[in-house]
Amino acid sequence: MSRPQHSGAGIARRAQAPIFAALGDRTRLALVAKLCIGPARSISELAADSALTRQAITKHLRVLEKAGIVRCRRNGRESRFKFDPRPIDQVRDYLDLVSEHWDRALSRLKSLAEG
Repeated sequence: MSRPQHSGAGIARRAQAPIFAALGDRTRLALVAKLCIGPARSISELAADSALTRQAITKHLRVLEKAGIVRCRRNGRESRFKFDPRPIDQVRDYLDLVSEHWDRALSRLKSLAEG
């Protein structure tokens, strides 16, 4: 029995899923927005103007870190988090690919409807 072949788009979709999932939360989006600007920040700095506890911020940062969106660097006893744009760039490339597929499909549909 042969195994079904997976398309490149299917593999790309699976690779991007954790990034979409990580960004699918308002709190994590707010953390990414804070980390996009300026230097790496500690959990205390990120929690300073938030109603969330440091533990809650840490939990969200770990999700972002697992998706590769943020990087953690230990500095003594302190963890500092920094935004990594590479996964977002990969998602942008994937969405561009999906958009191209839809544009071609809509163009074919238009040709059929007009023909």
